[in-house]
Amino acid sequence: MTPGDGPVTFLRRLARLFSRLRMDLSPLHTSRDYRVLFLAGTVFYLGAMVSYVAVPFQLYQLTGSNFVVGAVGLVELVPLVVFGLWGGALADHLDRRLMLVWTGVAQVVLTAVLAVNAFQPHPHIWLVFVVAAFLSAAGALQRPSREALIPRTVAHDQLTAAIALSSVGLQIGMLAGPALGGLLVSSVGVGWCFLIDVTGIVVATALFSRLRSYPPLEQTAPPSLRGIGEGLQYALTRRDLLGTYVIDIVAMVLAMPTVIFPALAQDVLRRPDLLGLLYSAATVGALAASLTSGWASRVHHHGRAVVLAAIGWGGAVALAGLAQHPWLVLLCFTAAGAADQVSGMFRSTIWHQTIPDGLRGRLDRRRDPLGPRRRPVRGAAGRHERRGALRPGRGGDGGVAARLLGLRRTHRPVCRAGT
Repeated sequence: MTPGDGPVTFLRRLARLFSRLRMDLSPLHTSRDYRVLFLAGTVFYLGAMVSYVAVPFQLYQLTGSNFVVGAVGLVELVPLVVFGLWGGALADHLDRRLMLVWTGVAQVVLTAVLAVNAFQPHPHIWLVFVVAAFLSAAGALQRPSREALIPRTVAHDQLTAAIALSSVGLQIGMLAGPALGGLLVSSVGVGWCFLIDVTGIVVATALFSRLRSYPPLEQTAPPSLRGIGEGLQYALTRRDLLGTYVIDIVAMVLAMPTVIFPALAQDVLRRPDLLGLLYSAATVGALAASLTSGWASRVHHHGRAVVLAAIGWGGAVALAGLAQHPWLVLLCFTAAGAADQVSGMFRSTIWHQTIPDGLRGRLDRRRDPLGPRRRPVRGAAGRHERRGALRPGRGGDGGVAARLLGLRRTHRPVCRAGT
């Protein structure tokens, strides 16, 4: 080997490593309808996160009460649960494109009501509560159809890449939306935040209308409680599905620290100025994991990947509890967010490849980081976050789940490309 071979070899290896980490963009290149879903989802979440800032700011400005701000979450909770189940059943029975369009139209009208109310000299607080409940219902009806469309728009072997790409659109909205909303409420007022959201929903709905029709692939019964029960019964009989549900629940119950972020920033780290970074660190990690997810399409043991990622999430949260330096704590939460994103990619891949199309709307229980579309915060801790604690020694939740479930093999795919 000549002296010049060393740097050349190193650069070639570096290029190969980059090509393996580089995000797989093939779903955007090969599927027109997936491009439409991706663009619509990105615009939708960006507008949603602008309103995420506006609603609690408006209520606190009008009442000065944290209780009133948090009460909106209680008002949204029942429609979120009830219509989420019903929306899954509708997604399995009706044309999913029509579900996206009509629920989008409903959200445009409802958000416009919020905008008109905000521009009044004396906005009505009760109207904010009523509209928030209806928006929660509309969003819960829409989401199952949107998520269940992904496997119908991409090839079977592109599912993991498609899920990672969709996550990037969501994460961009979660990072940029609150920043934009904060600038708007402080400069031009909350009414303009709602108008921005209306514009985003209009654009997203117009894009949804350009999708081709996606009716059920087989004859289905009208939505009913019995049909919802059949979907749950199917999930309980599939070890691969049940395993992913349990792993996610265990990881979030034993190692979800969001609720103690205010106390962590003020009482432990003595840096209340870092509270915002604590909330956004996991999103930054998730975005980094998505942007370097090119390797994920070459992983075939999806169950193992879910377990290992859950262990990584728990371990990173435990290390954050032990860390003393603020920036090390932030680094740990960033790593936790990356691990959670990896887990989410492979959980969603298992669900999309395993659940038959006729049950996909009812059984796709992928966690949505936004919770309801309108998620004002209760105090500083946030509203619908899972209540957990940051406890050193509890980070082995993924290992417990692995031992309980024994996920040693990949799942059994039953849905193929284009179905």
